[in-house]
Amino acid sequence: MFRFKQFTIRQDQTAMKVCTDACVLGAVADVAGKSILDIGTGTGLLALMATQRNPTARVDAIEIDKLAFEQAVENVAESPFADRIRLWHGPVQGYQSAKPYDRILTNPPFFVNSLRSPDAAANRAHHADDLSFADLIAAVVRLLVPGGQWWVLLPPFEMGQLTTLAAEAGLHQSARLLLRHHAQKPVFRVVAGFCREPVVAVSEQMLTIYELDGRTFTPAFRTLLQPFYLIF
Repeated sequence: MFRFKQFTIRQDQTAMKVCTDACVLGAVADVAGKSILDIGTGTGLLALMATQRNPTARVDAIEIDKLAFEQAVENVAESPFADRIRLWHGPVQGYQSAKPYDRILTNPPFFVNSLRSPDAAANRAHHADDLSFADLIAAVVRLLVPGGQWWVLLPPFEMGQLTTLAAEAGLHQSARLLLRHHAQKPVFRVVAGFCREPVVAVSEQMLTIYELDGRTFTPAFRTLLQPFYLIF
């Protein structure tokens, strides 16, 4: 069970785990606007965080995995935000919306041609078999308003690949946050924002999760996640 200040995310042994880096994406991404789309919502984490941060937005959330989708339905129903979140079970490639979205959030699968887990649900969550970068970008181009923003979380190498493909499709990286475990560790995740307008300079920040002891949260991390973590 993963607790937030205003809601609870439940998990069982076969569902996706809620990860710290996904929470950082949910806390950092620009969620302004009236409509937000969460592609690959899993157990509903990003959709719930976006709805908590933006009290006037409506959030649509897509999930292809049946078990994760069912848990997202339960988590949303038990949250204070159930009337502002709509869930859809299926691949984003087949998703249709009457209107494009102001913001799109994605924590996509990224492993390609790597070793598989015995857990089919974990494979779907982490391996890009059902949602390639090309398909993801095509969906964002189709579903994002002209002045909108797309926020995504990936490891550094995969973010480089995605950024190149996105630029070819007219989506340009405008901001990024580099995430590392502590000051002596390399960056292991990148949170990036993309827009349709050409970008002269990308805004970049670094966030360190722990002090050098590997256990004590840094003040910056505590401040960022305080609205969501009961432990702070």
